[in-house]
Amino acid sequence: MAKADQIHPVRGTQDIFGEEQERFAHVVSVFDRVRRLYGFKGVQMPVIEPTAVFARSLGETTDVVSKEMYSFEDRGGDSITLRPEFTAGIARAFISNGWQQHVPLKLAAHGPLFRYERPQKGRYRQFHQIDAEIIGAGEPQADVELLAMADQLLHELGIADGVTLQLNTLGDGDSREAWRAALVQHFEQHRGELSEDSQERLEKNPLRILDSKDPRDRPIADAAPDIDAYLTDDAKRFFEGVCSGLDAAGVAWARNSRLVRGLDYYRHTAFEFVTDRLGAQGTVLAGGRYDGLVENLGGPSTPAVGWAAGIERLAMLLGGVSIPTIDVVIIPADDTAYETTLNVMSKLRKAGISADMAYSGNLKKRLKKADSQNAYAAVIIGEREVKQQSYTIKLLREGGQLDVPDNELGVLLTGLRQAAWEADKGASIGMELVNRLKLLSNK
Repeated sequence: MAKADQIHPVRGTQDIFGEEQERFAHVVSVFDRVRRLYGFKGVQMPVIEPTAVFARSLGETTDVVSKEMYSFEDRGGDSITLRPEFTAGIARAFISNGWQQHVPLKLAAHGPLFRYERPQKGRYRQFHQIDAEIIGAGEPQADVELLAMADQLLHELGIADGVTLQLNTLGDGDSREAWRAALVQHFEQHRGELSEDSQERLEKNPLRILDSKDPRDRPIADAAPDIDAYLTDDAKRFFEGVCSGLDAAGVAWARNSRLVRGLDYYRHTAFEFVTDRLGAQGTVLAGGRYDGLVENLGGPSTPAVGWAAGIERLAMLLGGVSIPTIDVVIIPADDTAYETTLNVMSKLRKAGISADMAYSGNLKKRLKKADSQNAYAAVIIGEREVKQQSYTIKLLREGGQLDVPDNELGVLLTGLRQAAWEADKGASIGMELVNRLKLLSNK
């Protein structure tokens, strides 16, 4: 096939393989373990939703809805959208399935999301996130719980160094409205100096001017009033509860009074875990309290708080991730051993020992395959082994060779794997292992 005729992946998507896949899987595995520690139930959401779910939750004027969503009309004439985020779909499911009876409900999800953005390092058009939500809990303790879980996740992934939790409050409804009015008044006085995007935001979403990256906007945004002057007593108490709770839980944080969420249903806590190790894409995990979302989608008034993190970005921060190795490679010495090899391989796998077969090339090439897979041992099966029901084991890491009866093979290899694991951790096994295995094989 000519190069011009080759089929290429869609721009902004990726084929994940090898070490990259292991990094990806490691993030998901650690997330799944940590969410269980905190009592979060796993949930699987549809990849497609009615477009109205995101138009009503994210707002018609946001860039996600107006510029970035993959929306289409299906054959039934309904407007369908590939999900650009998890929270709105989870809120829709909460209403659709009557999950109100389970509140407070702690949910965790992961999977692909879709946005038509300009692809760059750490940002794709099909990307993947982990997501955690607490629905039906209006107390600051829920925010603390969610942030403590995120903090532990980053520590257990080994990427917490250099990552900072930035925290702010958006206050309650009254606080936010008073602050919004003050911001509009401030920005109106400088309208002509603002960037074109910020002039548009002033009409639709003035809070977002505060986190503008345009150098024309920064002096004006930096001089804007903080929310603290407009917080009600209830809002102050809520934020103090979050801050003291984080201190008690041992979660380090820093105040960022310019951290905002533009949509009207966000209340109280807003937060981001940020790093300088990913260039411009410095946010690795972010979220906030969205007490008005469920009601905005037609459900009952329901407090909620949640966060999401990009799996690709988390994976980029990981150190070395070990590639899974095969425990044992089985080598049939000739065609007469093929069926016996399959039988032995099946027994080992059922005993929890990972096994593969080297079935092509001469014996030297087959042993080379065992070495390339970093296996602990190779089991050689030929005509003699088939007749005697005893197999030759070569210890690939420590050297040495053993003849082992069929009924001892599984037990012996399990011991070998454990001893080799200990050696990987720094213990020396050497001839002691070989002698131990010889004793076991001679029983």
